[in-house]
Amino acid sequence: MTTLELNNVTKIFGGVRAVDRISLGFEQGKVTALIGPNGAGKTTVFNLINGFIRPDEGAITFKGKNLVGLKPWEIAQLGIGRLFQDVRLFQRLKVVDNVMAAFNRYNREGVLFSLIMPWKVAVQERKLRERALALLEFVGLAGDAEKLADNLSYGQQKLLAIVRLLANDSNVLLLDEPTAGVNPLMLKSILEVIRKLGREGKTVVVIEHNLNVIIEVADWVYFMSNGQITSFGLPQDVLGDPEVRRTYIGI
Repeated sequence: MTTLELNNVTKIFGGVRAVDRISLGFEQGKVTALIGPNGAGKTTVFNLINGFIRPDEGAITFKGKNLVGLKPWEIAQLGIGRLFQDVRLFQRLKVVDNVMAAFNRYNREGVLFSLIMPWKVAVQERKLRERALALLEFVGLAGDAEKLADNLSYGQQKLLAIVRLLANDSNVLLLDEPTAGVNPLMLKSILEVIRKLGREGKTVVVIEHNLNVIIEVADWVYFMSNGQITSFGLPQDVLGDPEVRRTYIGI
């Protein structure tokens, strides 16, 4: 089932069509890769989905709801989360506390409530901590729960950032170069988590330059060039397209 769609979307910056009448669909339970050379428009697509910029033309819908005009935080609350290339963690907080801080929709009691009913707050905190530890277990970080986020490796920090998206009930995960700068051992862990997210029914969209990663995890691939989608299909079909190979790989 297609949950997130862009239909005839265009975005122009200073006369340049960064995104030029593109139509995309992302399916629940699938990992879809968005690939192409630098400047192709991939990050602009993510920024359009997140509401950081508005399209000049076209529609963006999530489960039939129009996203155009919504603020980024409103789109996030609908369940669309994003992993940025800079992981954006609370570096001086413990790993488990980073996750608990992302449970914002579950933790809305004010100071007065905490003073009047401290036992209820304690019960809630315990439940959230248990849930945070379960999410950390999902990505293999439960053993690092008490470490400071700053003491994790870069690859582990990326996994923690994904956990924070899950803590905020994100059903669509936009992952911007999740394996860039990661050592080979951690790369395998991140790929396994991405595959698990798809199996868990999440809609996963990955911007990625590592073609081996695309072959490993992607169910579908869109190839972008000069703001347009020029190829779509299975990874082996898109990467075997002569025009894609000439434009992207240089052969």
